[in-house]
Amino acid sequence: MKSLLLGTLLGFVLLMAGKAGADTREIRLSTTTSTDNSGLLRVLLPAFEKKYAVKVQVIPVGTGKALKLAENGDVDLTLVHARWAEDAFVAAGHGINRRDVMYNDFVLVGPADDPAGIRGMKDVIEAMRRLTQPGARFVSRGDDSGTHKMEQSYWKLAGVQASGSNYLSAGQGMGEVLTMSASLRGYTLTDRATYAAYRHRTGLEILVEGDARMFNPYGIIAVNPKKYPGVNYRGAMTLIDWITSSEGQSLIGNFKIEGAQMFFPNAVK
Repeated sequence: MKSLLLGTLLGFVLLMAGKAGADTREIRLSTTTSTDNSGLLRVLLPAFEKKYAVKVQVIPVGTGKALKLAENGDVDLTLVHARWAEDAFVAAGHGINRRDVMYNDFVLVGPADDPAGIRGMKDVIEAMRRLTQPGARFVSRGDDSGTHKMEQSYWKLAGVQASGSNYLSAGQGMGEVLTMSASLRGYTLTDRATYAAYRHRTGLEILVEGDARMFNPYGIIAVNPKKYPGVNYRGAMTLIDWITSSEGQSLIGNFKIEGAQMFFPNAVK
């Protein structure tokens, strides 16, 4: 009887493992705050966890910190938005199997009265130059995130050294920076999805959008198991395969805030 029970239990375990397809250990994901603050992960991950009977631990930080966690082997995979930093991460041997996931765009937001006069501009670089004028306060992420990296590239293209009393480096996530910008009647650069999630509580308005240089792609990368044999590589690849599958991509495309699509799936089969 004992051997029969053990055999039945073993058969059940093997059946569930085959059905799940993922390592049953927890999957550790570092990701940018935009995927968390926007609410996207609260739609995506429950569907994945239910399907594969596995828990995903999310660590939402700026892209720089998310990549550093992956570089140190503290997570199993990372989902970020700074393509040049992602390519360098893979080239250095820290990650493998990078895949495109989705994209949206950055927007410059600020107070309704717009003291810098940038409303409606289509050139984000010229708009950034105007934000150095007296009376225009700018709040920066200041956290080496993908948004912060993009902001820095704009200042460089504008030939401007952002500093002084009207430039505040917050060292905070996107939601906190939007809230701070509203309280200071300042401007900031943000991804569209997080702005949409915080729009009502901040009262900030989109003032500059549509420049091709504001394109914002996201990629997902597994930590290299040859560098860190203890990572949950099987779980990481299961999540990567799922989020780039038709099921995951459909959930991304259907995620909306106030009826507007926030992210556009672009995984390549």
